[in-house]
Amino acid sequence: MQTALATSPETMSPTTSPTMSPMAAEPDVRLAASGDRHAFERLYRDNLNHVYAVCVRMCGDRMRAEELAQDAFVRAWERLPQFRGDSAFSTWLHRLTVNVVLEAQRSERRNRARTESDDVLDEAPPIVRREHHAEKMDLAVAIAALPPGARAVFALHDVEGYKHEEIAEMLDITAGGSKAQLHRARRLLREALA
Repeated sequence: MQTALATSPETMSPTTSPTMSPMAAEPDVRLAASGDRHAFERLYRDNLNHVYAVCVRMCGDRMRAEELAQDAFVRAWERLPQFRGDSAFSTWLHRLTVNVVLEAQRSERRNRARTESDDVLDEAPPIVRREHHAEKMDLAVAIAALPPGARAVFALHDVEGYKHEEIAEMLDITAGGSKAQLHRARRLLREALA
């Protein structure tokens, strides 16, 4: 039997105990994994804003982010029976969402490469500098204007908190490449917001 002294209040939520797995703490996850559509609908409503926010930050386009968020939930429904409960459902869903966005970006790049005759795959939309310093560019607009690679690394590192090694694995680049893209993103943002 564990005492209250063994666990700090910061590490416990009202729905979990030190010995309870994340799967047991989230009954809707367990029900949805067994095919309960109403339980999955509750999970959808509870997590939609976070999933959408991750998609917007990574792709920079609100309309596309809506599609990707829906894709993430479709994938979650398909893969939910495989969820082992080693981590919180929200953590698992976050990672699944990041993977859905990255796969979509890779697919779009491949399709663009097939249809474009020139070899430029990573063209950055121009970041317009304002002549008057009083008119500062909105940060969200500046992030959306970043080249896709720099935007993805910026969102994963500075917004989501991933380490360069994790980003390198997710994006299939080197840790040095991740650092370079982050440096590029920050430089472009500083220039755009100056």
